[in-house]
Amino acid sequence: MVLSLFFKKSKAKRDDRAEAKSPPTAARIQRLYEPAEPLVLDPDPLVQCFQLQRYGLIAANPTQWRTHPQGRKIFQSAMDRIDEEFAVVPEGFVSLPQTVNDVPGCPEQDFDTTPFLMGKHTVTNAQFQNFVDAGGYANLEFWPRDVWPHLIDFKDLTDHPGPRFWEHGRHDRRLADHPVVGVCYHEAIAYAQWAGVRLPNEIEWQMAASWRIRSAAQVLRRYPWGDALDIRRCNIWASNIGHTLPVTDFPDGAAPNGVLQLVGNVWEWTDSDFSVVDAMGRPVVGDMYMKPIRGGAFDTYFPSQATSFFRTGLGVLFRVHNVGFRCAMDAGPLPDAN
Repeated sequence: MVLSLFFKKSKAKRDDRAEAKSPPTAARIQRLYEPAEPLVLDPDPLVQCFQLQRYGLIAANPTQWRTHPQGRKIFQSAMDRIDEEFAVVPEGFVSLPQTVNDVPGCPEQDFDTTPFLMGKHTVTNAQFQNFVDAGGYANLEFWPRDVWPHLIDFKDLTDHPGPRFWEHGRHDRRLADHPVVGVCYHEAIAYAQWAGVRLPNEIEWQMAASWRIRSAAQVLRRYPWGDALDIRRCNIWASNIGHTLPVTDFPDGAAPNGVLQLVGNVWEWTDSDFSVVDAMGRPVVGDMYMKPIRGGAFDTYFPSQATSFFRTGLGVLFRVHNVGFRCAMDAGPLPDAN
């Protein structure tokens, strides 16, 4: 199969993208796009994996690098980076609302959760750039066969493979530490697989945000920081910012384990099936297969939608200006490079 067929330019596609609006970020308002510099990659496969921040891939395959002269050192460095970038979410339980609106007394379904690792930040433009530069869009290994015909649509404003609002396959370097947006569910999954990690499922996401640990206290948080909305701890409409911010902002809004921005900045893709019912108990069905997005974004107007519990879904091929994603990993015995 010749993948280049998917990426042939068409006038119709160019015309469609000419009408696409840029996300309302501060840098976009200035409209002076400053493309990120390309990364100069080392020819050594292991060193290159580390440069591209594929730490999960390195950690999952310690025996593969055992005979490499730098194998033990790079493996340990990858483990250190995972320790810095991920936080443990303890076992607990989640009550998942089953109706469109999260109102007191609405039907819920309970789930137990086991410990796992959650990314402290959403994936940034700079991190996703590594996937693009490594040829992730052209590597069919990371894409389900039924998604291959859609790869032609996974392009930026200039018809290059990449997130919808980039140009010439590059992110704006001034937004390097902002969450990547304009990526659909399948792009998020492909990145995670390439990096050697995964997306959190919806139950895991809610556990990380609500911190519902089994104890005598039975603590339940409506927000990662507590029970009361505080617009100084998050980036939603009421915060009066109007665009995305760096993924390290709002440290006071972190969950107890240091995971940031589970509420606000961007909605986050999760890897579960989305199913809800209306007030009459009838299933809500969309025109397109949907996946849950959680947490609200910088332009979420209703505070009730920016909580640890509110659920909504988005079509798996939608590439919008306010949806990104974060990664997760299974928790278990640490691999040994020896």
